[in-house]
Amino acid sequence: MRIAFASKDNIHVNQHFGWCKEFYIYEIHGDEYTFVKSIDSSLEIDDEIEKLTYKIECLEDSDILYVQQIGPKAAMMVKKCQIFPMQSSRENEKIEDVLSSLIKMQENPPIWMRRLIAK
Repeated sequence: MRIAFASKDNIHVNQHFGWCKEFYIYEIHGDEYTFVKSIDSSLEIDDEIEKLTYKIECLEDSDILYVQQIGPKAAMMVKKCQIFPMQSSRENEKIEDVLSSLIKMQENPPIWMRRLIAK
């Protein structure tokens, strides 16, 4: 399972999807996670749909997008690309805490996660 985080520092989930300048990609295998890479998403695009399409393309093969905030239109576009958008439950949530929570969630996964695990 591959997760893209919208972050300014690769420590906290602290970026809005549409404004994110860099995504940090992690991968979960069983009960461990590893950092894969960071992806530059700083290209400035004025048209909203083109900007959102560009941001989604930056997510590459991610299964989950974890952000501080995401608008409804962007969330729908992300879902159409088979990526599950998740919004942080609190301000400056730590990436490592989210990853640990996702690992634990695999013990009794919700339906959306079962689909990802079955891939």
